Amino acid sequence: MDSKVKIYLERAENEFRLARAVLNLSTKENLKIELLANPDDTFYSAVISHAYYSIFYSAKAILLSKGIKTETPEEHKKTFFAFKENFVDSGLLDKEMIRIYDDIIVKADELLSLFAYEKWKRGHFTYRTIAQANIEPAQESIDNTIKFLSNIKVVLEK
Repeated sequence: MDSKVKIYLERAENEFRLARAVLNLSTKENLKIELLANPDDTFYSAVISHAYYSIFYSAKAILLSKGIKTETPEEHKKTFFAFKENFVDSGLLDKEMIRIYDDIIVKADELLSLFAYEKWKRGHFTYRTIAQANIEPAQESIDNTIKFLSNIKVVLEK
């Protein structure tokens, strides 16, 4: 695996671990006490944001593995559309998933919708909603990131 691809994948994994840790901090009283957080504090918007970045960096990793670079301005938008065009619309990701999984086929459209949905949630819940109201979308972000990142890793590590 190319070193830059590996760096993006490691960043994606790091963002995911942080999202999970922040979710634990938001829900586990013992961690709040240990880390001197206010007992009423939650950080669900940060969970959503870090989950999104995990998906974003894993998309960048798989794009870079095919020599596709996305940069500013509008790097997030460019990454989303490059991922869609090169891995979903082309059917390439579906073919990879079919070959890797015999019975459990993960459709690239589902992966793409997770990416788009997490991008929307990052903007919506980070900037427009109080953090305490976000436990359900935060947990959903964790679940979506597990699915997205694990499938990208399978393709990259083969």
